[in-house]
Amino acid sequence: MVTFFMYLISALSVGLIVFMLIRKMDIKITMIAAGLLLIIAAIALGQVEIKKPVDILVPFAVIVEQFKISLPGAGLIILMLGGYAAYMSAIGANEVTVNSLTKPLKGIKSPYIMVPFVFLIGSLLSMVIPSASILAIILLSTLYPLLKKSGMGTLTAAGVIATTATVMPTPLGSDNVAVAQELGISAADYVFRYHAVVSVPTLLFMAVVHYFWQKHCDRKDQRLAAANPEAAVREESVELAETKKIEGGPLFRIVYTILPLFPVILLLGVFIGNFVLPREAQISLSVELATLLSLTIAIFCELIRHKNGKKVLDDTGHFFKGMGNALDIVILLIAAGVFVAGLTKIGVIAHLQSTMQHAEAPGFILPLILVILSALIVLLSGSGTSLFFAMVPLMVPLAGAAGISVLAVSVPMGLAGNLLRAVSPVSAVVIIVAGSTKMSPMNIVRRTSAPMIAGTILMFVLSMVLFLPGILSL
Repeated sequence: MVTFFMYLISALSVGLIVFMLIRKMDIKITMIAAGLLLIIAAIALGQVEIKKPVDILVPFAVIVEQFKISLPGAGLIILMLGGYAAYMSAIGANEVTVNSLTKPLKGIKSPYIMVPFVFLIGSLLSMVIPSASILAIILLSTLYPLLKKSGMGTLTAAGVIATTATVMPTPLGSDNVAVAQELGISAADYVFRYHAVVSVPTLLFMAVVHYFWQKHCDRKDQRLAAANPEAAVREESVELAETKKIEGGPLFRIVYTILPLFPVILLLGVFIGNFVLPREAQISLSVELATLLSLTIAIFCELIRHKNGKKVLDDTGHFFKGMGNALDIVILLIAAGVFVAGLTKIGVIAHLQSTMQHAEAPGFILPLILVILSALIVLLSGSGTSLFFAMVPLMVPLAGAAGISVLAVSVPMGLAGNLLRAVSPVSAVVIIVAGSTKMSPMNIVRRTSAPMIAGTILMFVLSMVLFLPGILSL
């Protein structure tokens, strides 16, 4: 009977959170409340022993404990990365980077040859601008007019822009930071050793699929338009904001192009260097140290550029405001920790572990179930990361119970949410692109579906090949 109520209460809690994700409602307080109720239920069912009156406050002590665990670790890194991104935007460095990386596209004459290059350059820019929606807005104002001038169709351009923020391997990504913290390794190690071996081939493969799929869709639309002009997709004229002209000499452009990417360059340089250096001389560089060093260099650059100490000091306030904006992600991690603590206290995690250890299922079943679950939630809610953050604390125990590497769970689940976001007609990035280009979200999704689904399949196969047999392991 205890087992029945344990699973009933847990299932109702999970169902409520999934329902709220689908309805695009904020789940942080709900997860904390659900975690508290699970712990209270665990006390009522005798799963948690009350030895003295003060133990009745255990549910609230769990919340405090999760704040203590998350804030000094992954939480601090995410806050600092949010601050650095905001500072780069405030000083105009992000605009310079976008301008510099997209400038070579002006020399490409064929609209279809541009498709894979736009996709890959946009993916590279997602390291600087991690928000898919904000990146789409920037690319719509900077790249979209150029793509139209090259002769590229509206839906082709919209489909490529909507898929740029996907799975670029970056140690600055909050999802990668959260997983690395849970695994007890650095974000650089997680990304460059494990994430990149799956995500880089996936990105290159999707770039190729984009080329053939957009070409196929354009030809199909042309045939349909010729056969039935009334059913043809009509392209309306779109007025976009004028691109801000970047002023400054070559040195300014070079330095300010590098600044947003500098933490990644530092981390990658140290990661590669440690393969060459003897063990006693190897360098340990964390994401937060790389971010602080990059921030210091950026402030010095600003002092040289403006020669105005007051303005430069005032602008540094954007770093701390950006930290505040990133707090939302940190609270989501803490809420997920409280919820998982509730599931653990009531006994459902231990019971699942025991059940999975005695089940003789193939190793890929658990990752496949989690990827399918991610796909359903992302398609229905449009959010590519909420479920993933909620699942981070569960990855290690579930993988251990299934007898597989946690990498076989963390990598495909993390990548699936980011890939399939562009296939959801209710995702923010699709709605923004559809509204800006005056196309229906379903028409945009038709252009994004094949590359993203193909990428998801390849990503899953690569993850299983590399991580299930332990070819790459922690």
